[in-house]
This record gives sequence, structure tokens and C-alpha cells, in this order.
Amino acid sequence: MNYISTRGHNCAVTSARAIIKGLAEDGGLFVPENIPIIDEKFLTSLLDLSYQERAKKILSLYLIDFTAEEINQCVDNAYTTEKFDTDKIVPTVEVEKNNYLLELWHGPTSAFKDMALQLLPQFISTSLKKLGDKDELVILVATSGDTGKAALDGFKNVDQTKILVFYPQEGVSKIQRLQMLTQQGDNVSVFAVKGNFDDTQSGVKQIFSDSKYNEYLNEKGFKLSSANSINWGRLLPQIVYYFSAYADLVNDKKITMGDKVNFTVPTGNFGDILAGFYAKCMGLPVNRLICASNSNNVLTDFLKTGTYDRNREFFKTISPSMDILISSNLERLLYHITNDATKVKSYMEKLQSTGCYQVDEATFKAIQETFSAGYLDDSATKKCIHDIYQQDNYVADTHTAVAWQVAQDYQKSTQDKTPMVVLSTASPYKFSDSVLSALGEDISDKDEFALLDKLSTLNKDKIPQGLAQLQSLPILHNNLCAKEDMIKAVNTFLNI
Repeated sequence: MNYISTRGHNCAVTSARAIIKGLAEDGGLFVPENIPIIDEKFLTSLLDLSYQERAKKILSLYLIDFTAEEINQCVDNAYTTEKFDTDKIVPTVEVEKNNYLLELWHGPTSAFKDMALQLLPQFISTSLKKLGDKDELVILVATSGDTGKAALDGFKNVDQTKILVFYPQEGVSKIQRLQMLTQQGDNVSVFAVKGNFDDTQSGVKQIFSDSKYNEYLNEKGFKLSSANSINWGRLLPQIVYYFSAYADLVNDKKITMGDKVNFTVPTGNFGDILAGFYAKCMGLPVNRLICASNSNNVLTDFLKTGTYDRNREFFKTISPSMDILISSNLERLLYHITNDATKVKSYMEKLQSTGCYQVDEATFKAIQETFSAGYLDDSATKKCIHDIYQQDNYVADTHTAVAWQVAQDYQKSTQDKTPMVVLSTASPYKFSDSVLSALGEDISDKDEFALLDKLSTLNKDKIPQGLAQLQSLPILHNNLCAKEDMIKAVNTFLNI
């Protein structure tokens, strides 16, 4: 299986090369030429396996240029009980009858990004060896919060790599900022950007697409790659947990093999929910994929109207990882729906030049066959956090609350009785101030660590070790740059 660009450039490459490159030469995203198809026998074979073993089986369908030994080593290095605080890695929890949470935040940085970013460095290290590349790989990351720390943790001190993370100066939570600024490692750096996440992500994309600058880096012995979900190696691991959740529900006798399931996903960049789309295309019995947004509801509007328009007010919300108006992974969905790279390229050019595009009627109809959407503002998000706690004694973070309420609203409006799995993407401890406020607690005159302690008195899950130790760690990164100076930041980091 080779990987090709969503924009049609003649650049079919192996999975190893796609993972190293990150972005196709024409600015498009790599997608598999064909999506592998599984059957009920394959699904049944997952039931008695650990999460790690399930991952190996699913990854092998896409990484056909990797040996079984290489895949095994990648997975075994990524998903260890030393890094994850539960043997299940990703537990599926029943909160209410027929309504479940898939807890994706039991990894070292307490966010779902660990599921991919503990594995991506293993993919990259293996790919470099397979391809015989001698250059140093420079990982550039734009983060709205969770990706940055997860990428830093995954790549710290990985041979033949350096990692530079950019984050919007005022666009992440205090805990998220501390997680990044205290990051140790000989090959890491962090820069705050004067702007929002879209400014930050656009700046990183421009660096990747600047051919002259990339030639200059190559002369210096460096190659750029990405740890954002534009990198196929970042998206691929996320497919696994949809299958794992389904297998768990069958094992727990909540569903029968072959029954359909709905998934609701809080998403801004469209990567997490796109992984669910791949799972559905492969043959996982998925009924609907429900996209949950906050007040930056560009995806909700698109999935309901067929028009993508980022020309709107940008809101800073209490669910900052979804504070995004340019959803990069939507490009992959459009390619798979249309199978027309020329059309996708046209959409992306319109987005670049006007900030808006409208898909044709057939494409819109095909999207609506699988996707539903809803959104929540901050006030409704806080109410949901409060209600879940009162009704179910469950403490949800802000992003999970958005998805939970969107799922409830979907069920109420459609009367769809299909079992619902809501993806829980972050530990509530990462957003203690917002969660405690929603629960009616007084947070005045309390620093981040007092808030962690307070929340621990209400939550059955203890404070994650990685967050508890932040208080004693020194600040190691104090870099700041304008969005126009991100290339200068890269040069400073690389000392060139």
C-alpha cells in the first residue's frame, strides 16, 4: 500500500516515507491509496486481545512496508504500563445506560494525544532506519494545548530528531502551558506565538511549503517533519481505539457482534473524528459520527450546510483544544468522499484565498450520510459538567462535556437508540479552574496546584503524576515570537 497526496501530485510513497515527510510536496496530505477492509472474523479476533495486540493487528493493515517485528517493537515501546496508569490503556466506561465514555487520557500527559504521540516517534525512528536517512529530522508542531506537551514527551531525546513546539501565547490553559515550559530534553524547544492557534498552524504550514527554506535546511543537514495530525503517522494510531472500544462493548455484553454504535467526538482539527471515519470505511459497524464543537463552530456549520467559512469571530473558550477555525484534516475527508484530487485542491485554494468554500451537492449528501454535528458555548459546557457530576458522579473535562451534551442533544432530537460512545479526550485536572467553577466551587485566590488538590477531593481519579510534579519543576523555556518570525525561531533553535 502506497500513500498519495490529497491534491494529486504524482508522489506515491511508502508509509515510512509518508511518515518522515509529514506533508506532501504539493501541500496536500498523505492518504492511503486504498482503505483496507475487515470482516466480522477480524473483529472477533480482537476480542481476547490486549490493547497493544489489537493495535498491532490494525496497524499492520496500513504499514505493509514495516515488518511484524518492527510494528511489535513500536507498539511495545509506546504503550507501557509505566507510561499509562491503567492496564487497559484506553478503558470504556459506562456512565449511563447505553451511553459510554472512551477515556483516552490515561497516558503520560493526561490527554488523548498520547495515544498517537507515544507511537509516532517510534514510527519515525523506525522509518529513518528503514530508509537509511542520515539527516536530522526537525519536528515542527503547532499546538492548541495538548499536542505540544504530548509531542515533547514522545520525542524527548529520541535519536536523530529535534522538536520545536509553537503555541498561541494566550490560547492554552495554565496547566498546559506549564507542561510545555517545564519540558526537559536535549533536543526540545518551545515558542509562544503572538496570535491564535490558526495563526500558529498557518505559520507552521508555510514553513513546510517554503521550498527555498527547506532546501536551505537540507544543505545544513536537517529535514522537516510534523507531529500534528497532518502527519499520517499521527492519525493512524487513533483508528485503533475505535476498534478497541467496540471490542470492549462486545466483551462486556453491552452489544452483540455486528450491532452498530455511534461515536461523538470533540474535535477542532477533525483528526480524531476522521480516524473514526477510517474505522467505519474499514468495516467497523459505525452508525453515525457526531462532531462536537465549541463556539468556534466552523465544523458544525460545514457539516450542516456544506459551506466551510472561517471568516468569523474567533472565540477563546474553556475548551481551548477546539479553538480552531481551520480544520486541516477535513481535506482528507473531502478526498475520500470525492476521490477527486483536483476538486480538493480547488477547495483548499479557495480556503487559502477567500477563507471559504462550498462543496457540491453530491459531496455534501455523501458527508451527511455519516456525519452529524452540534456545538456548545461555554455556559452550556459548564452546565453539562455540573449535570454529569450531579447525575452520574463523574467529573468530566471541558472538551468531554462539549461532546457529552452534543451526544445527548443528538439522541433527543433524533430518538436514535443506537449505543453511544463519547470520546473523553482529556483529564479534568488539565482544566481544574473551569471544571471547579462549573461545579460551583470557589476558585478565587487559588493557584493551579491548589486547584488540583481541590478537584481531587471531588474526583474518584487521583491527580495524574505528570501534573502533580509540575509544581517542583523549573521553567526551562521562555521564548516568544511574532507569527511573522516563526522561521527565525526555527533558525535560532537549530543554531543556523
